[in-house]
Amino acid sequence: MSLVPEVRFTRSGNVDLAYQVFGDGPLDILVMIGWVSHLEILWELPECRRFLERYAAMGRVALFDKRGTGLSDRPSIEASTDEMVPDVLAVMDAVGMERAALVGWTDAAAIAMTMAAMHPQRVSALVLGEVLATSTPDEDHPWGPDPETFKTVAGVIEHGMWGQAILLPLIAPSVTQDERIVSWFRKLERMSATPSMAADLMRRMLEIDLRPLLSSVTAPALLLHRKDAPFIPAQGMRWLAEHLPNAQYVEVPGDETPGYLGDVDGLMDEVEEFLLGTRVGGAIDRRVATVLFSDVVGSTERAATVGDRAWSGLLEAHRAEARRLFARHGGREMNTAGDGFLIVFDAPTPALQCALALCDASRSAGLEVRVGLHSGEVVFESGDVTGMAVHIGARVSALASPGEVVVSQTVRDMVIGSGFEFGSRGRHQLKGVPGEWDLYRVVV
Repeated sequence: MSLVPEVRFTRSGNVDLAYQVFGDGPLDILVMIGWVSHLEILWELPECRRFLERYAAMGRVALFDKRGTGLSDRPSIEASTDEMVPDVLAVMDAVGMERAALVGWTDAAAIAMTMAAMHPQRVSALVLGEVLATSTPDEDHPWGPDPETFKTVAGVIEHGMWGQAILLPLIAPSVTQDERIVSWFRKLERMSATPSMAADLMRRMLEIDLRPLLSSVTAPALLLHRKDAPFIPAQGMRWLAEHLPNAQYVEVPGDETPGYLGDVDGLMDEVEEFLLGTRVGGAIDRRVATVLFSDVVGSTERAATVGDRAWSGLLEAHRAEARRLFARHGGREMNTAGDGFLIVFDAPTPALQCALALCDASRSAGLEVRVGLHSGEVVFESGDVTGMAVHIGARVSALASPGEVVVSQTVRDMVIGSGFEFGSRGRHQLKGVPGEWDLYRVVV
């Protein structure tokens, strides 16, 4: 799945709800992201995209922003867990889901359980992440987050710290040094809710007490917990599993509370086995490869000079020659965007040879191209290639000058002794990539 699914709207009472539908597997699955969400921002993080695409491999998925968050209406007063059940029904009815597996994390898991208790005929199964029977500890249920900490964080969010990702150390300590994720989470916060609504949603979590309805939640349920997650105690989740009529508790490695962070495939393998009885969705094709990005420089100016018909002819001749060179050097064409290509090679040496040949052939034809290369782990899936290595390769290419081949230090180090010469292009911060990167131009 390469595109963000179209956002649609339905109404629950006087509230407009934003939702997406994607996937075509055998199940109907409704997914709710806990606390805050934004249907379009969620797809921008590769880990979160992977989380959603794993559900799409299992079934037809409906994903929606709860009222108060994302692209849905933002009433001044947030609804209680019981009052959210009509919203779930409204989305299911809008997409034609008579019966669905409900997926929810934290407060969204509480909504899913409430829905299963009130409308058992509409719920085929439950996948519940990081949830407790009650959020406020007492003598009968001593496990839960510290209420005073909750209230303090809610106050800080409401008075100036929203959009700063201050919750990440609490809900996903392992990612706090990954600026790529931190930057994305800041954006998710800003776009998903106002500070006051985010704080209200957090305070609402302290009011959740599902214990009176547990015996009515008869649907098969999978309770998932990452064993080092500090936010939700494992003992409380085990207690919940024991008090649900048809539940199993599974603990997986990690310290991330959101399901879409950390080892997504390890988590989703458990979900897939629970819902389908198989574990094939995680068997994706991961390989170390070299990605080559090329782009024709000055297309607009050149088209204006020679005219549209002549320019179209030049481009067609360029594409034909480029494809001949890619095939000759063992490259696999993955994508064509505008005047450029994304090509994948099994090794950096033929990729470099192809890049230099492409520059020479283009120059002879009166064109200039810029080329960038990077080597790293990529994911091949559904005729597409993804992964951080692809993102880095695109950023490297954008820094190349006309007629220049620029490579990451990874590529340079991998071909030492192969006869290529390199000159420094300095150290750069690549947008969306942690750290600074040493880049090199190929000397010809």
